[in-house]
Amino acid sequence: MKRILILLSMALVAAIALFSLAIAYAGGIRGVGLLGVWFFLTFGIIIVLAQLIPAGVLLSSFIGTSFSSFRRDGLPIRAT
Repeated sequence: MKRILILLSMALVAAIALFSLAIAYAGGIRGVGLLGVWFFLTFGIIIVLAQLIPAGVLLSSFIGTSFSSFRRDGLPIRAT
């Protein structure tokens, strides 16, 4: 399972890197600047994904707790 996860992670990074390289090349950047833009786009996308995934988890848990009660199975407590 760990090897499959590592392989899928490397495939995702390679796909993002090739896509970033294609964007930079199609934008007319050639030579050494192509490598700089390639690294900038690749790691920029990876950093954005690394921030969006936990933010999405927090947002979904916030929405879930705001529309549901905290005690789902318990009986309501009445103060006397």
